[in-house]
Amino acid sequence: MKDAFGTPQSLLVLGGTSEIGLATARRLVARRTRTVWLAGRPSPGLEKAAASLRDMGAEVRTVAFDALDSESHEATLGKIFAEGDIDMVLLAFGILGDQARDEDEPLSAVRVAQTNYTGAVSAGLVCARSLQAQGHGALVVLSSVAGERARRSNFIYGSSKAGLDAFAQGLGDALHGTGVHVMVVRPGFVRSKMTAGLEEAPMATTPEAVALAIETGLRRRSETVWVPGTLRVVMSALRHVPRTVFRRLPV
Repeated sequence: MKDAFGTPQSLLVLGGTSEIGLATARRLVARRTRTVWLAGRPSPGLEKAAASLRDMGAEVRTVAFDALDSESHEATLGKIFAEGDIDMVLLAFGILGDQARDEDEPLSAVRVAQTNYTGAVSAGLVCARSLQAQGHGALVVLSSVAGERARRSNFIYGSSKAGLDAFAQGLGDALHGTGVHVMVVRPGFVRSKMTAGLEEAPMATTPEAVALAIETGLRRRSETVWVPGTLRVVMSALRHVPRTVFRRLPV
C-alpha cells in the first residue's frame, strides 16, 4: 500500500533497464519505496541497475521478462504478484526502431509494433487483472507525443505508440472505480541512449524530468501527463493542421 506520503511502497518496472524507468525508481526509492522488481531481459545492465537501487536501501529483485514472448507474460508476472501486493507498475519498455530500415524490411517494422504495442497489451492486461484482484494500485504507461499524429519521419514508431496510448486510455476507463488507477505519460524527445545520435527536437527533456512528472502525476491522480507540459498545447494545435499543410512542416 502507499505510505502516508502517497509514495508506493512496492514498484514493478517492466523494462528494467529503461532510463526513464530507472530514473523513476530512483526518485521513488529516495522518497520511501522499499521493494522494487526490475523485469527485463537478463543482462549485466539489468544487474547493474538492481545493484544501484540496492545501494539506495531498497530490496530489489530481477526477473527475466521478454516483451515479445507474450505467451510467458501470465506466468512470469503472476509469480511476481504472488509474492505480495504491487502498488505501482511502470510499463516502460519499447524500441524506437529505424524508420528507413523498417520501411525496407517489414519484419523489422513488425518487431517495433510487437514490442511497443502487442507486448504492452499483453503485459498491461495481465498486470491490470492482478492489480484489480488486489483492489488497489497504479499502472503507469509510457506513451509518446509521437503517437498524437503520424509523422513522415517516424510513422512506424508513432503508430505503435498511438495504439498503445488508445489501449491505455481505454483500460483506464475499464478500471475506473475498481481502485486501480491508470496514468498515460506522453514525453516528447527524451535525451537518452535510445535517442543518441538523433537530431534533438524542440522542448527536449530528460529521464529525470519525466520521473518527476510521473511522481507529480501520481500524487495528483492525473490520467494523462505531458512532459514537458507545454507539449499539450503544441500537439493540440498540430492535430488540427490540415494534412496538405502538415506534410510540408519540418516535423
